[in-house]
Amino acid sequence: MAHFALVGPPEARRPRLGRPVGGSRTSAAVGGVVLLLPDGEPLSARRASARAHAAMLPLGRGLARAGRSEELAAHVVRYRARGWNGADADLVADASWAVAEVVRRYGDVPVCLVGHGMGARAALRAAGHPAVAAVLALAPWLPEDDVAAEPEPVRQLVGRRVLLVHGTNDARTDPELSFRFAERAKKANRETCRFEVHSDGHALRQYAAEVRALAADFTLGALFGRPVSRPVTDAMAAPPPLGLRMPLAAGFGGGLGSRRR
Repeated sequence: MAHFALVGPPEARRPRLGRPVGGSRTSAAVGGVVLLLPDGEPLSARRASARAHAAMLPLGRGLARAGRSEELAAHVVRYRARGWNGADADLVADASWAVAEVVRRYGDVPVCLVGHGMGARAALRAAGHPAVAAVLALAPWLPEDDVAAEPEPVRQLVGRRVLLVHGTNDARTDPELSFRFAERAKKANRETCRFEVHSDGHALRQYAAEVRALAADFTLGALFGRPVSRPVTDAMAAPPPLGLRMPLAAGFGGGLGSRRR
């Protein structure tokens, strides 16, 4: 596997947290942190995508608002570069750095990793840090094209609450591969479930309001012990395949459930 040098001045090629999004509180008051990990590209040394970063902001702002009473802080991680880059797994390294930076900045607070696409794969891989309490993987990129490679690891998920969400019409990342991953993850960690968004694509735009409501329900339950919705409770408790093919119903989240096109 070719190694991709990260060109440019060193200070521009370090991962960064930046400022909290969505009106998050000061570091002295933070009770928990959501780290949002944007999508990427399989092979690239180009700078991290501003578009992918921006795509995570609405979710981050919504989670920060929903968790205001618990002093939830949300950060969108800025990668050094946008590429996964094979065995280098650069996005995982940046995600792991971000969790360590949260501990340095905020102290002993629970962390939920929320990733999309390749960011979702990075979130699942980086879940082994002791500060991570939960992982939300949206349309995760979990390729199986290299039969000689080791299977995607799952042991790092033990002790975490894990939710995968995938659109059934995703043409960029295969929803069946995320189902197969979830099957293996469920064997290692019973606190794993997966929701399917009927007819939605990779960006999960068709049911964006429902996805955001599900994300808030799961994240605030996992980090702060809030009661979670019946569908999430049922999905966690159900044996495979039922709990790994839970449909995300139109209107999930009540008033937040009107679809945004």
